[in-house]
Parts: sequence; structure tokens; C-alpha cells
Amino acid sequence: MKVGFIGLGIMGRPMAKHLVKAGHDVMVADLNKDLVAELVSEGATAGTYAELGAACDIVMMILPTAQIVQSVIFAEDGVASAMKAGGIIIDHSSVTPVESKECYDGLKEKGIGFLDAPVSGGEPGAIAGTLAIMVGGDDDTFEKAKPVLEAYASSVLLTGPCGSGSVTKLANQIIVNNNIAIVAEALTFAVKAGANPEKVYMAIRTGLAGSAVLDAKAPMMYNRNFVPGGTIKVNHKDITNVVKTAHAIDAPIPYTAQLYEIMQTLKVHGHLMDDHAGLVQYFETLADVKVQKPEK
Repeated sequence: MKVGFIGLGIMGRPMAKHLVKAGHDVMVADLNKDLVAELVSEGATAGTYAELGAACDIVMMILPTAQIVQSVIFAEDGVASAMKAGGIIIDHSSVTPVESKECYDGLKEKGIGFLDAPVSGGEPGAIAGTLAIMVGGDDDTFEKAKPVLEAYASSVLLTGPCGSGSVTKLANQIIVNNNIAIVAEALTFAVKAGANPEKVYMAIRTGLAGSAVLDAKAPMMYNRNFVPGGTIKVNHKDITNVVKTAHAIDAPIPYTAQLYEIMQTLKVHGHLMDDHAGLVQYFETLADVKVQKPEK
């Protein structure tokens, strides 16, 4: 089976490398030719979108926006222009369920399968090959694609029909990003009250307040480490998709709507490229304190 991968950014590059290491015949495409050359040096071949469509049984992609995804698939020289009936396109991008269904419907007319398959785990998970993939689509398409997806994932789960993967990813982002914001608010509160944020974290991490988010982000906050694993920019896009989808289906999201405005504020102040632990800077501004360990 020949597989294609489009989008060799922070996430896509290690994902494509895992496909090569797993022994798949891999063809790649990206606007950045240096990244393409890097994958070719490790055993992949390069091609245009149409060439990937013509040569590959399955083509994966992880791209910045739904508009780019749809262009890569449906443009005159896009993947679908040359893919044979029975081929499969898998979109790992973070988009809305409506946008995923548009791709599914457009490809179904051509006899091409489509899976919306956003990922969780960030850059560390992509590098380690331990991503969690939440998939929406038809059962038979999923079963054909699952062994390939397992090259860079520790969990590959079909969550329902097309659009379900995107819904699941948005639900994940609601939980993760609101959790980060609450950790930021709590540590800001603790510092304002005169406590050492590191000591507060150590005291509560094994209780009911403990979580993977707390362990990952609290130390980054009090160590002032905002070098991104996942940027506020990427998560701002996801939360924007949550708001758009929620409004479309009349689902009230009061906490997440407030989180959207918090991210908007950080955007205005130039923090979009900070790690999402940088959400703490919003609460620091409100309280006029800085979350950091006391000087010894």
C-alpha cells in the first residue's frame, strides 16, 4: 500500500517520519521544499498533490485551515483530481464538523472515502508516535485506514459518522483549554494571596485537583516558560471553531465563550505564539501580580 502525507509542519513531519520507519511506501508534499527534502532523505518520495492522489491508496494531511484542506483536495490540480475510486483521504487538521462533512460529501460523489481524524498529544506525542486519533467516518473506510494510522498513534478510535472526529476534538479542546485557564487563575490567586505557586502546586497535585494539565502547565507558569509546545494561536483557532459550531447548533458554552475573549485579549497583547501555559498572563494582568517562584 502506498500512502501520501501532505503538511510537514510541527506535527506532520514526525508523523510522516513514523510512516517511513514503519515500512510504508510514503510520498510527501509541502510548500516548504526543505521539509520535503528532509523526508526524502529518510526514504520518502516527493510529489505534487495530484501525483499523490494518482499514486497513493491513502493520503493523509494536517493543514492550518479548512479552506486550505478543501483547496488541496478539490482544486483543479488537487488530490481528488487524480485519485481513483476506492482511495481514502484522511484529514488530521482541526476544523469544524460542517467543514469535514463538506469534504466527505464531495469525495463520496467520486467514490473516494474520507475520514476526519484530528489528533491529540501535541508535538511530543507526534514525535513519540503516541498520538490519540479521534476518527469520524464509515466503518469500512476506518478499518482499511486504521493499521496505517497506528504508525504514529497509541489510540485510534472511531467515534461515529463523518464529523464525529471533529466534534470529539473540539470537546477535547474545551476541556483542555478551560482547564489550563483555571490552573492559571488558581495560581494567580495563590500568588496574590502571598503563597509560593510551586508549593501550592506540589500540595494539590496528588489530590482531586490533580490532572495531566496541572502537571504539564503549572511548572511552566511559575518557571515563566512560555516556549510553545502548543501555541495559544493554534488553540485560539480551535476555540474559535468551538464557538462557531456551538452557535450553529444552539449549544450554550458560557465558559468557553469567556475563554475565547481571554485568548482574544492575549492576541491583542502579542502573546499568540506563546505556549498555552501563557494564558496565565491574562490573569496576572488583572491581579497585577506575576506567577513565579519567590527568589531565594
